Amino acid sequence: CEKPLATTADDARELAEAAAAAGLIGAVPFIYRYHPMVREARARIARGEAGDLLTLDCSYLQDWMLLPGDDDWRVRSEAGGASRAFADIGSHLCDLIEFVTGERIRALSARSRRVYAERGGHAVDTEDLVAVLVETGSGALGTLLISQMAPGRKNALTLELHGSRQSLRFEQERPEELWVGMREESRLLLRDPATAGADAARLQRVPAGHAMGYQDAFNGFVADVYAAIGGARPDGLPTFADGHRSAVLTEAVLDSAAHDGRWVEVTA
Repeated sequence: CEKPLATTADDARELAEAAAAAGLIGAVPFIYRYHPMVREARARIARGEAGDLLTLDCSYLQDWMLLPGDDDWRVRSEAGGASRAFADIGSHLCDLIEFVTGERIRALSARSRRVYAERGGHAVDTEDLVAVLVETGSGALGTLLISQMAPGRKNALTLELHGSRQSLRFEQERPEELWVGMREESRLLLRDPATAGADAARLQRVPAGHAMGYQDAFNGFVADVYAAIGGARPDGLPTFADGHRSAVLTEAVLDSAAHDGRWVEVTA
């Protein structure tokens, strides 16, 4: 099921529980998990190479809703739910943060903005952009910027994580690379199945030097779904439980933004 899994967290929970009770595979295409260099970053954090997570500096920027004439069914809450920008792309960003770091966002403070009250002759009641402060389970602090009105940015999902020993930066528009920063030097790692961790290597369908990208990530997700239906347990498959988690975070963001950015505990 595409995300959002449902337009409310309660409905998403019901779907996740129904799939689990029926013993069925329920998957949500958080496909950015399937970039090999995302898996490489995740493996390095899990091995402790980055040290303790200190801060996060992350964003997801697009420009397809920049102009007042830009319209889409998502801009009206009766069609797509109470959130647009965050539910549409912020959900991907938060899923990636929690997937790569292995930590959950436990509290957040958000502010949102609706730039145009009307698009294409229709009233707008969803947000165009969101700024979020987050705190993870270990106490790491982070900033998230989500916008569908950033001129020139087409699909700029950026994940930068700062540990006590290393920083890691992944840019979705440069999926073959992972930047590793250290006090004494910085390195730019290029995708290579010969040197990658096992989980990153299994997703690499072509040799180093032959570019992989978004469609390959989607193909990897679909392959894992079919493998799971066949009885396998592919690591990192995003399930209906992850879709529910995304809906919980979306409601927390909306709650915070509606109350002048007050801190909201994310409990589910």
